[in-house]
Amino acid sequence: MKKINIIYWSGTGNTEAMAHAIAEGAKGEDNEVKVISVDEAQLSDVEEADAVALGCPSMGDEVLEESEMEPFVESLQSINLNKPVGLFGSYGWGNGEWMIDWEERMEGYGASLINKGLIVNNDPEDDDIENCKKLGEMLASS
Repeated sequence: MKKINIIYWSGTGNTEAMAHAIAEGAKGEDNEVKVISVDEAQLSDVEEADAVALGCPSMGDEVLEESEMEPFVESLQSINLNKPVGLFGSYGWGNGEWMIDWEERMEGYGASLINKGLIVNNDPEDDDIENCKKLGEMLASS
Protein backbone atom coordinates (compact mmCIF):
# COMPACT_ATOMS: atom_id res chain seq x y z
CA MET A 1 0.00 0.00 0.00
CA LYS A 2 1.27 3.45 -0.90
CA LYS A 3 0.37 6.64 0.88
CA ILE A 4 -0.02 9.42 -1.69
CA ASN A 5 -0.80 13.00 -0.71
CA ILE A 6 -1.84 15.69 -3.16
CA ILE A 7 -1.36 19.18 -1.74
CA TYR A 8 -2.61 22.20 -3.68
CA TRP A 9 -3.67 25.83 -3.66
CA SER A 10 -6.44 26.95 -6.00
CA GLY A 11 -8.00 30.35 -6.53
CA THR A 12 -10.54 29.62 -9.28
CA GLY A 13 -11.00 25.88 -8.83
CA ASN A 14 -8.94 24.85 -11.87
CA THR A 15 -5.98 23.53 -9.87
CA GLU A 16 -8.35 21.90 -7.39
CA ALA A 17 -10.05 20.04 -10.26
CA MET A 18 -6.62 18.88 -11.40
CA ALA A 19 -5.82 17.65 -7.87
CA HIS A 20 -8.97 15.53 -7.73
CA ALA A 21 -8.27 14.03 -11.17
CA ILE A 22 -4.72 13.16 -10.06
CA ALA A 23 -6.19 11.49 -6.97
CA GLU A 24 -8.54 9.47 -9.14
CA GLY A 25 -5.60 8.23 -11.19
CA ALA A 26 -3.56 7.41 -8.09
CA LYS A 27 -6.22 5.32 -6.38
CA GLY A 28 -5.47 1.65 -6.51
CA GLU A 29 -6.76 -1.25 -4.52
CA ASP A 30 -4.27 -0.66 -1.74
CA ASN A 31 -3.36 3.02 -2.06
CA GLU A 32 -4.32 5.63 0.50
CA VAL A 33 -4.79 8.89 -1.40
CA LYS A 34 -5.55 12.25 0.22
CA VAL A 35 -6.25 15.60 -1.44
CA ILE A 36 -5.24 18.39 0.94
CA SER A 37 -5.64 22.14 0.54
CA VAL A 38 -2.32 23.77 1.43
CA ASP A 39 -3.95 25.80 4.20
CA GLU A 40 -4.62 22.48 5.97
CA ALA A 41 -1.32 20.78 5.02
CA GLN A 42 1.55 20.11 7.37
CA LEU A 43 5.13 19.04 6.71
CA SER A 44 4.22 15.62 8.09
CA ASP A 45 1.83 15.21 5.13
CA VAL A 46 4.90 15.25 2.91
CA GLU A 47 7.29 13.43 5.23
CA GLU A 48 4.96 10.50 5.89
CA ALA A 49 3.83 10.01 2.28
CA ASP A 50 5.42 7.58 -0.16
CA ALA A 51 4.72 9.99 -3.03
CA VAL A 52 3.48 13.57 -3.21
CA ALA A 53 1.95 15.86 -5.81
CA LEU A 54 2.07 19.62 -5.32
CA GLY A 55 -0.20 21.95 -7.25
CA CYS A 56 -0.40 25.70 -7.63
CA PRO A 57 -1.49 28.01 -10.43
CA SER A 58 0.70 30.71 -11.87
CA MET A 59 0.19 33.98 -10.04
CA GLY A 60 1.20 37.55 -10.76
CA ASP A 61 4.54 37.64 -12.52
CA GLU A 62 4.61 33.82 -12.96
CA VAL A 63 5.22 32.90 -9.34
CA LEU A 64 3.59 30.58 -6.80
CA GLU A 65 0.72 31.90 -4.69
CA GLU A 66 2.55 33.97 -2.08
CA SER A 67 0.56 33.84 1.17
CA GLU A 68 0.02 30.08 1.60
CA MET A 69 1.70 27.97 -1.09
CA GLU A 70 5.02 29.81 -1.23
CA PRO A 71 5.69 29.51 2.51
CA PHE A 72 4.73 25.83 2.44
CA VAL A 73 7.02 25.10 -0.50
CA GLU A 74 9.82 27.08 1.18
CA SER A 75 9.44 24.94 4.30
CA LEU A 76 10.03 21.76 2.27
CA GLN A 77 13.73 22.45 2.09
CA SER A 78 13.96 21.55 5.79
CA ILE A 79 12.88 17.90 5.27
CA ASN A 80 14.08 14.88 3.33
CA LEU A 81 12.31 15.05 -0.04
CA ASN A 82 13.95 11.98 -1.52
CA LYS A 83 10.65 10.56 -2.76
CA PRO A 84 8.58 10.74 -5.95
CA VAL A 85 7.12 14.22 -6.40
CA GLY A 86 4.81 15.47 -9.15
CA LEU A 87 4.09 19.12 -9.87
CA PHE A 88 0.97 20.57 -11.50
CA GLY A 89 -0.96 23.78 -11.93
CA SER A 90 -3.04 25.99 -14.17
CA TYR A 91 -2.33 29.33 -15.78
CA GLY A 92 -4.20 31.98 -17.69
CA TRP A 93 -1.35 33.72 -19.47
CA GLY A 94 2.41 33.53 -19.83
CA ASN A 95 4.59 30.67 -21.00
CA GLY A 96 4.88 28.42 -17.95
CA GLU A 97 8.01 30.00 -16.50
CA TRP A 98 6.66 29.56 -12.95
CA MET A 99 6.59 25.80 -13.44
CA ILE A 100 10.13 25.65 -14.85
CA ASP A 101 11.36 27.67 -11.86
CA TRP A 102 9.40 25.43 -9.47
CA GLU A 103 10.85 22.25 -11.00
CA GLU A 104 14.41 23.54 -10.57
CA ARG A 105 13.69 24.61 -7.02
CA MET A 106 12.21 21.26 -6.02
CA GLU A 107 15.14 19.38 -7.53
CA GLY A 108 17.40 21.66 -5.49
CA TYR A 109 15.47 20.56 -2.38
CA GLY A 110 16.24 16.91 -3.26
CA ALA A 111 12.86 15.92 -4.72
CA SER A 112 12.75 13.09 -7.25
CA LEU A 113 10.47 14.68 -9.84
CA ILE A 114 8.50 12.11 -11.79
CA ASN A 115 7.29 14.53 -14.46
CA LYS A 116 7.85 17.81 -16.16
CA GLY A 117 5.34 20.01 -14.40
CA LEU A 118 1.84 19.38 -15.73
CA ILE A 119 0.31 22.72 -16.71
CA VAL A 120 -3.17 23.46 -18.00
CA ASN A 121 -4.34 26.68 -19.60
CA ASN A 122 -7.46 27.84 -17.72
CA ASP A 123 -10.17 25.18 -17.14
CA PRO A 124 -8.97 21.59 -17.43
CA GLU A 125 -10.75 19.92 -20.35
CA ASP A 126 -11.12 16.21 -21.15
CA ASP A 127 -7.55 15.70 -22.40
CA ASP A 128 -6.19 17.67 -19.45
CA ILE A 129 -8.16 15.53 -16.97
CA GLU A 130 -6.77 12.39 -18.62
CA ASN A 131 -3.23 13.79 -18.27
CA CYS A 132 -3.93 14.46 -14.59
CA LYS A 133 -5.11 10.88 -14.11
CA LYS A 134 -1.91 9.67 -15.80
CA LEU A 135 0.12 11.74 -13.36
CA GLY A 136 -1.76 10.04 -10.54
CA GLU A 137 -0.95 6.64 -12.05
CA MET A 138 2.72 7.65 -12.23
CA LEU A 139 2.69 8.57 -8.54
CA ALA A 140 1.12 5.22 -7.68
CA SER A 141 3.63 3.23 -9.71
CA SER A 142 6.77 5.15 -8.71
